[in-house]
Amino acid sequence: MIDHAHDLASVRDATERLLSAVGKLDNASVTQPSRLPGWSRGHVLAHLARNADALVNVLEGRPMYVSGEARDTDIERDAPRALDVQLADLRESAARFQESGAAPADWSRTVELRNGVTDSASRVPFRRWVEVELHHVDLGIGYELEDLPAEFTEREIDFLADRFAGHPDVPATRVTDGTRAWRTGRKPGGQGPEVTVTGPPADLLGWLAGRRDGSALTSAGGPLPALPPL
Repeated sequence: MIDHAHDLASVRDATERLLSAVGKLDNASVTQPSRLPGWSRGHVLAHLARNADALVNVLEGRPMYVSGEARDTDIERDAPRALDVQLADLRESAARFQESGAAPADWSRTVELRNGVTDSASRVPFRRWVEVELHHVDLGIGYELEDLPAEFTEREIDFLADRFAGHPDVPATRVTDGTRAWRTGRKPGGQGPEVTVTGPPADLLGWLAGRRDGSALTSAGGPLPALPPL
């Protein structure tokens, strides 16, 4: 069962880690490339701030973004800002998200995200936690997938395995770290045998999230599946 209050607290802690790390940068560092193709670190920081406001919109019953074009325009506009401006925006937008999350609400209600995707309101804090943790890694400033909280890593693997479940382009796949296991892709017994992908949790998460190429994983029953973009 999703505990939105627990996840809101986890978002707050992850945001503090991010702010502390980013606060050690300088203006030149913010303009340097992130690990995301075509994005500087400033783009990542701008996206994180605007995503917090977008999820406030979701929680309060408004469209997540005015449009995809407006989302992209806002990120491009805010990416070149100085470090102190980026930090202030991150803090203020994070506070708005926490304030919206603390308001009395029906957390079992269905909300709409981007591109017609719907989910339970109770899962929105976890979605924000994902944004903060993975984009902290994307900044390339010393925070790696291995540094992520173990609870987060397990839950995000579960979330991504579920996201690819039933996908026609992904073969039936069992994902395991040797202790826990998840299934994704087409149902077993369909086209071809089930593939078993094994490796450390951080590498499994990196592969599923498109942050690593899977070279640290082993694949039995077939080649490592090529995953579609998220």
